Amino acid sequence: MSERWISDRMHRIDASGIRKVFDLAASLDSPINLSIGQPHFDTPEAVRSACTLAVDTGRNAYSQTQGIKPLVEALQSRADAEYGHADRKAFVTSGTSGGLMLALCTLVNPGDEVIVFDPWFVMYKHLTTMAGGKVVNIPTYPDFRIDVDRVRDAITDRTKVILFNSPANPTGTVAGEEEVRALAELAAEKDVALISDEIYRLFCYDQPFVSPAQFNDQTIVVDGFSKSHSMTGWRVGWCHGPEHVIQQMLKLQQFTFVCSPQPLQWGALAALDEDMSSHVDEYRKKRNFMRESLQEKFDIRGADGAFYMFIKAPWGTGSEFVRKAIENNLLIIPGNVFSESDTHFRLSYAASDETLRRGVEVLNRLADEGP
Repeated sequence: MSERWISDRMHRIDASGIRKVFDLAASLDSPINLSIGQPHFDTPEAVRSACTLAVDTGRNAYSQTQGIKPLVEALQSRADAEYGHADRKAFVTSGTSGGLMLALCTLVNPGDEVIVFDPWFVMYKHLTTMAGGKVVNIPTYPDFRIDVDRVRDAITDRTKVILFNSPANPTGTVAGEEEVRALAELAAEKDVALISDEIYRLFCYDQPFVSPAQFNDQTIVVDGFSKSHSMTGWRVGWCHGPEHVIQQMLKLQQFTFVCSPQPLQWGALAALDEDMSSHVDEYRKKRNFMRESLQEKFDIRGADGAFYMFIKAPWGTGSEFVRKAIENNLLIIPGNVFSESDTHFRLSYAASDETLRRGVEVLNRLADEGP
């Protein structure tokens, strides 16, 4: 095979550092796995039953590109009730990642700039590259808060998109109302598209969730069922935003993903009726346990929501500390997977209490032992 077959864009996309840790996990004997970014509980039974019924009753063909009618109508009703925007339209995507890809490829021309906040979810950088755009990093260390004045200074005549995520992966930070309002109003003032990744919105532990769509009616919201209902493998998400953008995203979906899998959409429809508050309460308790158990030896910021902590390594670089942790059978993710800096590591507390206790013991011991 000739190397010249491979496109230039693919050489600008690295293999996921998270995936490398997952691959390593397969070679370890009973690892303490705090690396996986997905809920540790199973998909609700009613959701699984609805999907099974859809399969058994022959709902196995393509759906409409925008999704099955009952699910689209339910999502539209929710968006209308929450925001009351006359121009806001909803549709079903092939997972949240599919929605992000559609949005960026719809909005970004080659050479356009996309503002992201460092640390960022690993996919943002690579999806921007695939769309032909250039990522502009705005650091948020040490508290993972957005300085809107820095955003203003970073906007140029090539800035096309601001990509915002709250609650955030990897930091677990939940942006407050003042912060969100200022960002939303700046995007409107500068006529820059604002994409809000809200996949973790259910998991807010210390303050209510705030969407920038409350303050900017042109905000493009991407959400899904993966985290809230433990449906990561189902690939059912949704998006809502101004109709002129959504129509273009639908056109692109028709010729890429075609549609989200129909039987799984029927499961997602049932998921809308599920009360997941007990799982939110469970993860709040896990967050509290991890913070209380680690805060004497580690500098912990953020961790207001989602199910992650992005923690400064107590010695060495983030990669060096992670390497030592893996040698001690503990799987965590080096921070440079999510950042231009190599100072932190990410852990997920979406795990059993026993796994968390084992992880805490190793982390505290490594902090004391040093390199």
